[in-house]
Amino acid sequence: MREIYGPTLAGLYRDGAQRAADRRLVVVSNVRPADVSLGELHARGEIAGANLRALGVEPGDVVAVQLPAWSEWLVAAVAAAHCGAVLLPVVSIYGARELGFILRQSQAKILITPDTFRKADFAAIVADCGPLPALAHHVVIGAAPAGTVPWSELERSVPVQEAHSSSPDDMAMLVYTSGTTADPKGVRHSHRTLIAELSATAWQRRAIPDERIFSPWPPGHVAGAISLMRFLAGDASMVLADQWDAGTAAELIERHAINSSSFTPFHLSGILDAADRDRRDLSSLTNCLVGAAPVPAGLIARAEARGLRPYRSYGSSEHPTVTAGNSDDPIEKRLGTEGRLTRGNEMAFVDEEGRFLPDGEEGELVTRGPELFLGYFDASLDAEAFLPGRWFRTGDIGRRDADGYLVITDRKKDVIIRGGENISSREVEDILFTHPDIVEAAVVAAPDARMGEVVCAFVIVRPGAQLTLGSVAEHFAQAGIARAKTPERLEIVEDFPRNATGKVLKHQLRAAARAIAGQAT
Repeated sequence: MREIYGPTLAGLYRDGAQRAADRRLVVVSNVRPADVSLGELHARGEIAGANLRALGVEPGDVVAVQLPAWSEWLVAAVAAAHCGAVLLPVVSIYGARELGFILRQSQAKILITPDTFRKADFAAIVADCGPLPALAHHVVIGAAPAGTVPWSELERSVPVQEAHSSSPDDMAMLVYTSGTTADPKGVRHSHRTLIAELSATAWQRRAIPDERIFSPWPPGHVAGAISLMRFLAGDASMVLADQWDAGTAAELIERHAINSSSFTPFHLSGILDAADRDRRDLSSLTNCLVGAAPVPAGLIARAEARGLRPYRSYGSSEHPTVTAGNSDDPIEKRLGTEGRLTRGNEMAFVDEEGRFLPDGEEGELVTRGPELFLGYFDASLDAEAFLPGRWFRTGDIGRRDADGYLVITDRKKDVIIRGGENISSREVEDILFTHPDIVEAAVVAAPDARMGEVVCAFVIVRPGAQLTLGSVAEHFAQAGIARAKTPERLEIVEDFPRNATGKVLKHQLRAAARAIAGQAT
């Protein structure tokens, strides 16, 4: 196992390409399939970095990449690191509302997108974003409309300069995450914090020989971005698919003898279904992490029956991997805990006033460690996010058991986790409030066997109105919001449960959503 302590991502990627030039990246896609070596990808990335410089990208500028899991994403990541720019991965399903906010707040100078993907026309989406004064160039893979830069310009052969000499503490990646605020929050990571995460992950998986990863994560999420960075660091071969299909995933695991992957419960249950249906052999998958959403005990038991030994992990965009289990952990630990601290990290628990609690007592989880983010792009959010000593307030409630394993018991933050995607209840409510037939709305998570959780909207409607789930879905489509955020359950009520000040008691709505979901099964 190799230690990763390189000072910057550009150096890390260069070292990985020199040491493991023949490692393969396989991309399964109807649009941009690829089977390419790390050495070739890195060389293409350095050329693209030189061409970004020619387009005016300077150290510290933001390069936004809204791409599916394609090889070009990795080329762009190397290019950004090479010229000292900040990589901004953007979720590929985001519409004009989310993309416009992210591009304006981050002041991204470059945006890289496909021409079209999954029926989305990205030039049209950008046109609907409104004013983007900082955006100098929109680079398009595929048919580049007038006024955009074709991707081929980034891969045009030019002399390659030395990589920009960044400081380890310079911002290297800006990733946006949904949380308790209506708008996404920009999470700032440095070269040092990202390399600390890569180092801890490599240490955690040191016993896996010749690691071959299948990653189901879109690279717009921190989990997907860091998975691809592991390939660029030369630590594993990798197989990707640009659209999720459980049958394809099961076939790829069998064909490539994948021995390491991470999933949401949605991914894992789909793979197990497909493996049963298509008689796929999953026995190579000795390292199987499952998380990013509540994990049903029945799913773990079903995976066990298949010969897999899944375990759980805890992390976030702000602090990517705080704890992780292990395939060798006892079944009760893999079923009921998020594992133990990964190398270099710390956790503690505090009460409502931020006072530290004795070990074993339940409270809000706070974390710190070398991979903890620098802070939010909107620095006004930092005061609420940190305790003295740079302890990060996760908003999750839990405790440490007698063996040092993390047990999460509740969520303080008002977030819906749908198939691993964080969805802000407030953002959904803001869209509902613009519907002409809705007087008031409150949004909570409802349990769902397939997605883990889905968006459940409780609404008070205008007298005489006939509101349907279909009309709500049409309203969200017109608002240009990601489809995953559209309510999938609609409950029309006369009023909400409230406290003495009129505040909606969401814990009662969550209980009602759970009861309704139970009746539906």
